[in-house]
Amino acid sequence: MEINKTFQETEVEAVLSLLDQYQDNSKIIAGGTDIIIQLHQGRVNPEVLIDISNLNEIKEIKQIEGRILIGSATTFTSLMKSQVIPKNLWGLIEAASQVGSPQIRNAATIGGNICNGSPAADIVPPLLALNSQLVIANKMTERKVPLETFFIDKGKVDLKNNELLSYIEFENIKENQGLGFTKLGLRKALAISRISVAVFLEMKDGCFNEIRIATGSCGKFAIREKEVEDFMRNKQVTDELIEAGANLYSNIILKRLAGRHGSDYKSEAIKGIFKDGLGKATHLAKKGGV
Repeated sequence: MEINKTFQETEVEAVLSLLDQYQDNSKIIAGGTDIIIQLHQGRVNPEVLIDISNLNEIKEIKQIEGRILIGSATTFTSLMKSQVIPKNLWGLIEAASQVGSPQIRNAATIGGNICNGSPAADIVPPLLALNSQLVIANKMTERKVPLETFFIDKGKVDLKNNELLSYIEFENIKENQGLGFTKLGLRKALAISRISVAVFLEMKDGCFNEIRIATGSCGKFAIREKEVEDFMRNKQVTDELIEAGANLYSNIILKRLAGRHGSDYKSEAIKGIFKDGLGKATHLAKKGGV
């Protein structure tokens, strides 16, 4: 199959109409950093490409009624430069800053990174830790899907051929909350994430009043670590608690990756990565993002 039609639209409605018309034989292209490789490798063979890079409507980052909305066609560079993102959401900016090279960040989009379904997608763990929801539209209607349930398998997501991911949204962060992110890659430049951890927490009276943890590159897709969260929530913050949480985390990763290459390494490395991400989140929560 060869591409015989390309469209470059400036309105979401026009894109949704095209997706409805060509749903079985079309693909969305935004930054193109993933799909161009897939096309060259023959992993996808659409007859129609629909370019959404000029959809300004979904390139915005905005706050509405206590929630932050990130348009799916927003580039990583735009996210990093946004004045809408509070300082104590630094983990989100840090994750964006570690995606590929500056050239890739200038082109690659948040929505593309999510919809590609890679377990190593840097932006997914912090968005999971923020309890993000996805706003997904087709020609007739719109639905909201928790990011946590969007991933079905490696490279497979809950997005139909006639649908467009338009926005990612989550509750705006408060002064006593913080989001930390830490990534371990194979090399310093252009590193594909080998392990990444995002930690969201809310501090109150010396306790982790709320804590949400997400791991990347330790399974078929990024995942929330609810067992560790439940263990640490509503407990007084001590070195002993953090050490016990890190050990529990390590055991969970070891069981999850049992029999896979690098499982021992990842289960041990996760302790330090978790402590680093937790430390960043704690600092931001205590300082109110300063």
